[in-house]
Amino acid sequence: MLDYDKEADAYDSTRGGEPRATAAAEAVLSLVPENTRTLLDVVCGTGIVTRRLAAGRAGLRVTGVDAAYGMARMAATRMPGTVALADSRRLPFPEGEFDAVTSVWLLHLVDGPEDARAIVAECARVLRPGGVYVTTVDKTAAHDVGSDIDAVLAPRPRRHAQDQAERVASYADEHGLLPAGRARFRGHGQGRSPHSTMADLRRGWFTQLTPDDPLTDHFIARLETLPGQQVPRTDPEFTLLAFRKPKSAG
Repeated sequence: MLDYDKEADAYDSTRGGEPRATAAAEAVLSLVPENTRTLLDVVCGTGIVTRRLAAGRAGLRVTGVDAAYGMARMAATRMPGTVALADSRRLPFPEGEFDAVTSVWLLHLVDGPEDARAIVAECARVLRPGGVYVTTVDKTAAHDVGSDIDAVLAPRPRRHAQDQAERVASYADEHGLLPAGRARFRGHGQGRSPHSTMADLRRGWFTQLTPDDPLTDHFIARLETLPGQQVPRTDPEFTLLAFRKPKSAG
């Protein structure tokens, strides 16, 4: 698992920076009703997307929460006074506090279905009746774009995805949330190159293999034979799902 405290300072530059943040915020806001006045961004990271959510809609008051101090510190420099340290499974807000709740690039990180279910439950709890919850789904799968890199990595052991769309929809349904829309956006700057993929494998990212596993060396050796070692392949396309809390709820 990535150490987000240590990675905070370099996180944005290695994740597509402002272009990706702009695309994400615009897609999220396309699913948020115009009359929304309060929005909670759960696990806001460095605040690069959160800030654009606030700037993208006049009159929208946005609050961010993150459990990693390094991330929350950076977010607080972008949005002073609106960021708190908090566990997404135990949000420090009363029931029905927000008109909208978002969790972008979160559910794919959790260890198991219990955590994913708990996060969705908390997002539903702090959402007012009539409000909308927006979350990314199928994040890891989005990176498989049919490239030569994907062909090399196809046999690798994979972590079980906790953000599968069907699974997330079932968790939302458990808490009375109804499907309310879908949007997609480009992950600018996140297309993999052979060189960057080898570096990720050496850090144990996006696979169940440890860096010292012989299979890691096998995949790296195959990646070294690909053309365009520094050339990024196609950017991923990420998916957002929206769920509405019925006005009769609560």
